[in-house]
Amino acid sequence: MLPPELPPLPALTRAEGDLIDRYLEVIDLLGRINPARCDGTYSSLRAAQALVGRATALRDALTVMHDRGESELHAATLTRALRVLGGERRTRLLTVPAPPDI
Repeated sequence: MLPPELPPLPALTRAEGDLIDRYLEVIDLLGRINPARCDGTYSSLRAAQALVGRATALRDALTVMHDRGESELHAATLTRALRVLGGERRTRLLTVPAPPDI
């Protein structure tokens, strides 16, 4: 049996696609650094080191958009893209987990 098909990504410019990709990369790294969810310092250190490069790439994606005159972010379209790409699931790793039931 095949897994359910994901909804299609909305039409994005290349710059918007780069923005979404770089944003999710940063989110993934921050999730790996989250002290409430990580197991060791080494994996957190590696994620923090990678974060510098990914944050720079995110800045560069936004710079390209700004230089092209794209002064607005189309939140509804970008939100749909984030949902299709698992943005809600990925951002949950940034939060502090709920306390266990006793």
